[in-house]
Amino acid sequence: MNAAVELRGVRKSYRLGSHLIPALQGVDLAVARGELLALTGPSGSGKSTLLNLCGLIDTADAGEIAIGGRPVAGLDEVQRTLLRRDALGFVFQGFNLVPVMTVAENVDYPLFIAGVPAAERRERVAAQLAAVGLHDHAGHRPDALSGGQRQRVAIARALVKRPKLVIADEPTASLDSATADQVLALMRERGHAEGAAFVIATHDARLTKRCDRTVALRDGRIE
Repeated sequence: MNAAVELRGVRKSYRLGSHLIPALQGVDLAVARGELLALTGPSGSGKSTLLNLCGLIDTADAGEIAIGGRPVAGLDEVQRTLLRRDALGFVFQGFNLVPVMTVAENVDYPLFIAGVPAAERRERVAAQLAAVGLHDHAGHRPDALSGGQRQRVAIARALVKRPKLVIADEPTASLDSATADQVLALMRERGHAEGAAFVIATHDARLTKRCDRTVALRDGRIE
């Protein structure tokens, strides 16, 4: 499989006082490039832990994780930061846009951080905003946009650096049904078009129906 992310025998526990709480217990999972994967399960099932591991925000206690075929075990913090910057995108329930930046500046920011030349940044930002239907809103601030428009900006920001993998945490939870459908269709279309895999943690049945595959977690294991 041409996997954007692959986990083999991954385990993760957290210490709570004198207790060791298992969050993931031997998870095997591979997500192909361009695939939209819905990750479901009750609170405490391990969804957030799996997202944090795939997003290089946390480290596994045991097992192997590879991003785009590159093993992450043994990478130092600088290497992990660079891999996160270059290979990963993130979409959150709360959008996480910078309020004092315009739409274009929010989408441009990951490219600026990565040192992409200004001319190329302008071209890529314009292309992404056109792709998500917000080219005419490039100069607006986030507070002038609807919730669905803000989430589209967040998707454009996640995809502008052409990541191998996009981590999405409850991306439709704060959206009404019609807007959620539009955002889901956009994620599906852009993910397939650009070959970016999406791993999406969700409780939203509307979303699972639109994804390519659904994986259910319970008590740290895939059901």
